[in-house]
Amino acid sequence: MVDATTFSDRLPPGPRATRLEYDRRVSDHPSPHLDHERHPIGDPGFVARCRTELDRAGSLVVPGFFTAEAIARVVAESAHREADAYYASSTHNVYLTDPDPSLPDDHPRNRQVVSTKGLIADDQIPADSPLREVYANPGFRRFLCGVLGIDEIHPYADALSSINVHFAGAGRELGWHFDNSSFAVTMLLRAPESGGRFDYVPAVRADPTAGDAETTANRRTDERVTAILDGAEAVQSLHFDPGDLVLFRGRNALHRVTPTGGPVSRMLVVFAYNDEPGVGLSESALRTFYGRTG
Repeated sequence: MVDATTFSDRLPPGPRATRLEYDRRVSDHPSPHLDHERHPIGDPGFVARCRTELDRAGSLVVPGFFTAEAIARVVAESAHREADAYYASSTHNVYLTDPDPSLPDDHPRNRQVVSTKGLIADDQIPADSPLREVYANPGFRRFLCGVLGIDEIHPYADALSSINVHFAGAGRELGWHFDNSSFAVTMLLRAPESGGRFDYVPAVRADPTAGDAETTANRRTDERVTAILDGAEAVQSLHFDPGDLVLFRGRNALHRVTPTGGPVSRMLVVFAYNDEPGVGLSESALRTFYGRTG
């Protein structure tokens, strides 16, 4: 876990960001739910150091990003909604693709892992929730653009995907997988009594766009995936506490969340964005993830 008092000093010096011209006026409208004193998200130097760390490690943990008051409020407004969450349990391979019948059953593209989770969707988040204010806050979006190295950031076009609160009660987990999106923005709201550990192995997949399983890059990826699934390759764990902002590049990094334990469910918010406007999930994907299309 990163020490909040030394976070800014720990980040290596980085060049001033050049892809985005930062508008210092974002400080005129700071979110009341973020700790701007500890994390000056409108400062180009701070943003550049965060970007350097994300580029170096593929992950970034900004401790104490949300205020304690905001976290307490979100937990209070969300915890009682756990029974309303849509729960799904599925088996899948780590690539989140259909099995390949031309390959052996024990091939990594056919080996199945288990993911079980529950969530409430964007249209179930209260209109006055701190989550909604932060998600739309111009300063927060500019900060994300600068750290991620993109020019624009947009909400999902559908009504369900932009802000989700995930619940993981005892025994629930996310199996090993690669993300389809290039980045993930999350924040832990409540930790379980045990388990719920975020494990990952960086730079496993060399070319996520390569479709032919017989390419050299994919064969090497499959070999490493096999070693990880068999426990033959060491994995890393990313530690974070409630209120910590986490940015993670999971398209090439294999990752999982281990089963939780105890009566306290793990709660996590996912802030989902796109770098192009008008992008929404398909009806098929909406039914898979939410059990409905609207």
